Amino acid sequence: MSARSTGKEIIGYFVQWGVAQHGYSAKNIVSSGSADRLTVINYAFANIGEDLRCAIRDPLADYGRAFDAGESVDGIADAADQPLRGNFEQLRKLKHLYPHLKVLISIGGWTDSHCFSDAALPENRDAFVRSCVDVFIRGNFGPGVSGPAIFDGIDVDWEYPAVIGHGHNVYRPEDTRNFTLLLAEFRRQLDAIDPNLMLTIAAPAPERCYSKIELGEIHQYLDWINLMTYDFHGSWEMTTNHHSSLYSSPSDPTGGMSSDAAVQAFLAAGVPADKLVLGVPFYGRGWAGVPKANNGLYQLASGFPQGPRAQNTGYRSLKKRGMAGFWDEVAHATWLYDGDEFWTLDDETSMAHKTGYVNDQGLAGVMFWELCGDDDGGSLIAAIDDGLHRPRTSA
Repeated sequence: MSARSTGKEIIGYFVQWGVAQHGYSAKNIVSSGSADRLTVINYAFANIGEDLRCAIRDPLADYGRAFDAGESVDGIADAADQPLRGNFEQLRKLKHLYPHLKVLISIGGWTDSHCFSDAALPENRDAFVRSCVDVFIRGNFGPGVSGPAIFDGIDVDWEYPAVIGHGHNVYRPEDTRNFTLLLAEFRRQLDAIDPNLMLTIAAPAPERCYSKIELGEIHQYLDWINLMTYDFHGSWEMTTNHHSSLYSSPSDPTGGMSSDAAVQAFLAAGVPADKLVLGVPFYGRGWAGVPKANNGLYQLASGFPQGPRAQNTGYRSLKKRGMAGFWDEVAHATWLYDGDEFWTLDDETSMAHKTGYVNDQGLAGVMFWELCGDDDGGSLIAAIDDGLHRPRTSA
């Protein structure tokens, strides 16, 4: 059974560095059973060069690396003289095997949004969009490297218009209007090629960020908005908390950001429910030296877990630790605690509650960051797909 039959979207980010850093390739999407459940893959990321043109972020990963037969989606090795290899060729093969699956190129992200503000200025906007369309829609990937149509559209991940994101980002007050006009330009140029080409964005959940976006206007240019309803709390704070709670809790000492609060704000601003996608994390955030009171929740920690990526660990790794799990009946959120380390995460239980919420609210579907975090059996994606097939529980 696939979410395709429900009309709901299941959108997963597939990261460029997944093969090198996690041993996760497009073939894992097939072997886990996730390829039939997904409706859209957002490939992360393309960046913006200093010349304010769309650029390939990692040529080796994107189109240069040769996959052998054992690594390849279809069991056929890349040839040495093949002009297109790498993740792009594997995604092309994946789409051939699963014709329902759409693939979008995601531009920007947390560390590569520093040039968006300049690219969106009136004097740069048309050429910037044209460069993105030329590289990723027309397939002019690099010198002497072109390929068949791989991408079905563009996902704009500007973090964030008119608000500081990563410390090196340029931002200015006029970003608010320029973002709307940038999306209009993307829509215009995509329509000139094929009106069926898709345009989406990743949108922030904190009010300080989304309040700088013209939510009531931008949705007309978009197929949907992927709401990044995660990272509410993490290693920038010393008190343990949920990083992707569905609801706010009066027990939360910070006042309580939540997925529902963000969704309701976007709906109130005029975004149609069927253009709003709920974001969920496939990773947890952790603290160490956590007191035992309240099973570690809302406690002042003395530090953080150690090791590579220890403060941002995938569900697959956390699942293997065998830590005791706890459920917050108010926030509808899961956490793990072993008497010292506390981890906030989504699991199959919280996914069931969130997909029920998506159904009840009439939202477009679920987006997650990112595929590497799921286990080998694709348990979280299966939980999302199964949950979206459950009937609505309220009007």
